Amino acid sequence: MKQLSWIGLGVAALAIGCASGPPPATSDKAVPSAQYLLGSEWQLRDLGGAPVLEDNRPTLSFVEPGHIAGNASCNRFTGAADVGEGTIKVSPLAVTKMACIPEVDAQERAYLSALQNASRMEIVGGELVLHSESLEQPLKFTRTR
Repeated sequence: MKQLSWIGLGVAALAIGCASGPPPATSDKAVPSAQYLLGSEWQLRDLGGAPVLEDNRPTLSFVEPGHIAGNASCNRFTGAADVGEGTIKVSPLAVTKMACIPEVDAQERAYLSALQNASRMEIVGGELVLHSESLEQPLKFTRTR
């Protein structure tokens, strides 16, 4: 019986020793999976280093597997997207054709072009960061849902 007590005490000491080790290193960068993004909605806050028009902020929603939608600034868009572990490939998008003022139209064209040319993505400090071949700096989104 005493021998069994010593074994239990040793196991407890080992468990305490393991639990009191240094915490694992954390990073504010993560690779989003398709499952993590499913059902989420994001609002653009930085268009490749350019400010976003306050009253015309584009959005990006991952509505169902393989499908994205959103507001491009003035018009709505929808289409297919192949989302992998940290990668994204957007197929040609269907976009409504409402007339927009020139300033909003320019932002919309830049945003849609960046989405069409997006290749990889990550979560940095809680923001979705999309890297596009059409912009030197990435798109940065804040989660709204």
